[in-house]
Amino acid sequence: MELFIFLFAALFSVLNPIGTVPIFVGLTQDYTKKERSRVALWTGFNVFLILIISFFIGQYVLEFFGITITALRIAGGIIIASSGFSLLNGNFKKNKGINKKVQEDIENRTDIALTPLAMPMLAGPGSISLLIAFYQEHNSTNDIIFSCLAILIVSLLIFIILRSAHYLAKYLGASGIIAISRIVGFLTIAIGIQYIISSVLSIVRGI
Repeated sequence: MELFIFLFAALFSVLNPIGTVPIFVGLTQDYTKKERSRVALWTGFNVFLILIISFFIGQYVLEFFGITITALRIAGGIIIASSGFSLLNGNFKKNKGINKKVQEDIENRTDIALTPLAMPMLAGPGSISLLIAFYQEHNSTNDIIFSCLAILIVSLLIFIILRSAHYLAKYLGASGIIAISRIVGFLTIAIGIQYIISSVLSIVRGI
């Protein structure tokens, strides 16, 4: 159960669906309520697929490219911490790959559930590297079951949050969303730094 809570908290912090609310609202402001629900549902489903595939197949990608788990954890820690800093500084869209060119492309799309919502805004490099590293250390049957459950619950929460995005934006307001995003950003930085510290300690012990 502790494993489930840890992975759930880590994924929720890194994915930060609350921080995606204002972006979702902006992208779907001309959508009907039914269309918004459909986009939210498919976004949650796409995130689930991306995370599950990363969790189970990521290790083979590492082996193919000859990347060690320590290197991955350090790189993932840097990416995760960088995402946290972007949340604290209010540069969430920029660090998630939502620049002017991408924004113009988004406006011409009819389906935004996969890109940019599911990837790279939610399931980005930080969450993917986190799951790959996590699987390396927790791959027993019980660990896998709890990990998949955590991924499923996070994906369901993403659907619920995005489905209620317009209500949340109205209720919390811009300042409320920013405040929550910065709190989550602080936790995300801590997770990233912890990954880096753990990797450095493992290197030192191996010397």
